[in-house]
Amino acid sequence: MSVSATASVSSIVWDMGDGTTVTCTGKGTPYADHYGKQDSPTCGHRYEKMSTDQPDGAYQVTATSHWVVEWAGGGQSGTIEFDLTTDALPIRIGEAQVLT
Repeated sequence: MSVSATASVSSIVWDMGDGTTVTCTGKGTPYADHYGKQDSPTCGHRYEKMSTDQPDGAYQVTATSHWVVEWAGGGQSGTIEFDLTTDALPIRIGEAQVLT
């Protein structure tokens, strides 16, 4: 008897640590240098500095990925869905301004 299974990420929900959650369909797009300051073509987030007095900060970011596994074997088939959540990861956001 053989069994086959295919797992794929259907969505990822990011808790950005600043009170914002971002839901991305699929796995998203890795950053590439040619994007520069453009928004992500599939999913992204910008941290907004609330005031000039607000210090640069470290945000605790978590991601929850929703997986779908489709399987078949032994004359049967089915779908299994489950979520995986990361531990909180600190992301430090800073801004540099240059005066000439």
